[in-house]
Amino acid sequence: MDMIKKLIISMLFTLPLVASANTILPTADEVLVVKSKRKMYLIRQGAIYQEYRISLGDSPVGHKGQEGDKRTPEGRYIIDYRNPESRFHLSLHINYPSELDMQSAADNGVSPGGEIFIHGLPNGMEHKSIEFKGRDWTDGCIAITNKEITEFWTLVKDGTPIVIKP
Repeated sequence: MDMIKKLIISMLFTLPLVASANTILPTADEVLVVKSKRKMYLIRQGAIYQEYRISLGDSPVGHKGQEGDKRTPEGRYIIDYRNPESRFHLSLHINYPSELDMQSAADNGVSPGGEIFIHGLPNGMEHKSIEFKGRDWTDGCIAITNKEITEFWTLVKDGTPIVIKP
């Protein structure tokens, strides 16, 4: 009996999260961010199946051009790794800057910056979540609630493409 229990428990931790009593959410094929709508979507086989309200960098309009501009990049990237020990509640890295981003920054004599993540709230600030909701506050990252990033973490695998539109 103990072996069966262990097997069931281990299987539960490998399944996608349950959105409701009867719905299991699949792993995303792609992530789409529409900055102007402050929305992030999970897509599977061409159809949107999950939506998140997002916060962006303090200066959200336009493509990230250089380190410190507090803009969220725009374009096609990959979610390439995750950080379970982030200073935010879980984080997934976006592989910005691309070669094009690096060339553009070099042409302008600036650093393109980096360290762009999708993450939750700063650790220790969960009790102040209302202060973060509905406003842009990151240094160029994409932020969602801690509950949402926990779900997102299970539904988006390393190597998933992400498209960030204006």
